Amino acid sequence: MNTHLEKMGLSERFLQEATMHLELKLGRITTQYKRIYRVATAHGELLAEVSGKFRYGVTSTSDYPAVGDYVMLSYEEQGDQDSQRALIHHVLTRKSIIERRAAGTSHDMQVVAANMDVAFICMALNDDYNLRRLERYLSLVWDSGATPVVLLTKSDLCDQLEEKLEQVASVALGVDVLTTSGLMENGIDVVRDYLQSGLTYVFIGSSGVGKSTIINGLLGTEQMETSATRNDDKGRHTTTHRELFVLPTGGIIIDTPGMRELGLESADLARSFADIEQLASQCKFSDCSHQKEPSCAVQRAVQLGELSQERLASFFKLQKEAKYDGLNSKQIEAQKLNDMFSGVGGMKNARKHIKSKKLK
Repeated sequence: MNTHLEKMGLSERFLQEATMHLELKLGRITTQYKRIYRVATAHGELLAEVSGKFRYGVTSTSDYPAVGDYVMLSYEEQGDQDSQRALIHHVLTRKSIIERRAAGTSHDMQVVAANMDVAFICMALNDDYNLRRLERYLSLVWDSGATPVVLLTKSDLCDQLEEKLEQVASVALGVDVLTTSGLMENGIDVVRDYLQSGLTYVFIGSSGVGKSTIINGLLGTEQMETSATRNDDKGRHTTTHRELFVLPTGGIIIDTPGMRELGLESADLARSFADIEQLASQCKFSDCSHQKEPSCAVQRAVQLGELSQERLASFFKLQKEAKYDGLNSKQIEAQKLNDMFSGVGGMKNARKHIKSKKLK
């Protein structure tokens, strides 16, 4: 009965949680248009909106369903599915989530995608190339629960390819890096060969880096609108909403609008700045802020040219932005748990969270 959903990445963990709502039906969000959603179900795709009770119970915009979410909904199995409107009552627990601070606000978070296994961080090798932005994306993805992969596009427009590949490798520690060229007939094969059936992949990055072109190539159709970059080499916005697609080969991909601004609320700096984390473990003081303390291994690495001042400055900036200024890795994890489980029953839920992580 769930064959269609299994092709869309449905796993045992979501099936088990769905049994808590036997009166409802399971679905996965494939498209989001403001407050209207297209949902894939065992009976086909249909339009849905959240129920009044759901809307009354949300406390932030990130509580609303997002593309990639598994939801429990009610609808009539018979009749014209194009004309009926299903109701979403619950969003199942997300195994991963990419979210950013919504533009123009200080607290609201915007969900970019949910329940993805891998996030392709797309960056063009022309004027879009920016190592500091890449560090920001890596911190965001590592924190999301997904695995980051750096996807470098437009290599045909790059004059210093080897030099830039070395620079990317120096900040994308432990991360796979793929390179594509729009001029090569098989330029998309490097991405296609990376995909696995049943896994969900999200493509994120600035406008105009070639995300839609890559997705069209993977789908084998002109599904996504594309356009050339402007004269100043900045990307035009072609994707205006989030959408999930099932590939002929079985993988699931999520396309997202371009994001040149990327506000962070939380970040995994221990993973994205593992080199600084390793150096910090050699500092004389365990609470070293890596500013002016004596015997600071981080500052010593900067002086010896082993760590760039720009990368350290980027680390400090993201640390401050994510409210981790002056905290070590253990303190950061405690802060995350405190933010995640604040309120009634917070410590009980935190203990459950820690136990579940140990069982994985």
